[in-house]
Amino acid sequence: MKKRILVIDDDNSILDVVKESLEYLDYEVETNSTGENVFRLIEEYKPDLILLDYLLNGINGGEFCHQIKTNPTTAHIPVIMMSGFPKVFLSLGDYKSDYFITKPFDLTELSDKISACLGKTTLTLP
Repeated sequence: MKKRILVIDDDNSILDVVKESLEYLDYEVETNSTGENVFRLIEEYKPDLILLDYLLNGINGGEFCHQIKTNPTTAHIPVIMMSGFPKVFLSLGDYKSDYFITKPFDLTELSDKISACLGKTTLTLP
């Protein structure tokens, strides 16, 4: 059974690249560009991992992460935060995320972090 990854980012070009890359690595991928109804989406999709942008159209993705990690029904889901503003992110704390990746990111690094969170053997991108 394929692992499910939910990717939340307001940049559609990042969503496209990440979705295509992760599907190539045999993950099932759902994307969301608004950050709206995140908990309903999590409940319906039941992701094994969430990739979450730090800034979503002015919304603090870090707060979403904190809510996910402090909610007993979702706390077990690994969350990898992504941001093009690492200094701001790091000065505010990690919001209980499992990993942090700086944009622009290397797809191999992303794959390695996902594999580490899911306990999978690392697959390499072409």
